[in-house]
Amino acid sequence: MSSPPPIQWTKKNPKATISTSFGTIELRFFADDAPRHVENFINLAKMKFFNGTTFHRVIPKFLIQGGDPLSKNPDRTLHGTGGPGYTLPPEPSDRPHRRGTLSMAKVPRSAETTRDPNDNGSQFFICVEDAASLDRNYTVFGKVVRGMDVVDKIADIQRDELDNPLQPVTMTITAEN
Repeated sequence: MSSPPPIQWTKKNPKATISTSFGTIELRFFADDAPRHVENFINLAKMKFFNGTTFHRVIPKFLIQGGDPLSKNPDRTLHGTGGPGYTLPPEPSDRPHRRGTLSMAKVPRSAETTRDPNDNGSQFFICVEDAASLDRNYTVFGKVVRGMDVVDKIADIQRDELDNPLQPVTMTITAEN
């Protein structure tokens, strides 16, 4: 797939729910600021793309990251390197990265820490704390409206040297548009 398939908007205020063994996280989107990212996320959720993926990168007091289809693979070295087969051009805005912000991760170039300027087509993160250093560098496309206690629980679990939880935190995402 080289680009995300389009979907039709049926509601003005799209939302989604992430279900995990720790509880649920409810999201609201900023469709006016990042319409393509919101459309993409909802489309992937409706296709069940995220179901069974994990929060593969967890950094206490910073963020939790998920949405990589390769996180279903037991080989942890692959986690964080996958996507849906396409990227999205960034949709910059002045929305700050505050606690609860939903933002798109960048495409990894290699095993190095450098990132492609495009946004990954599926990997996203939720800020555990305010993170002004991320402002205007990542596409903010939503926020947590309920379930920050769940985000905090996930952020506090034990993890390996790659910040990958020792016990996988799998997710199921449902979306309404």
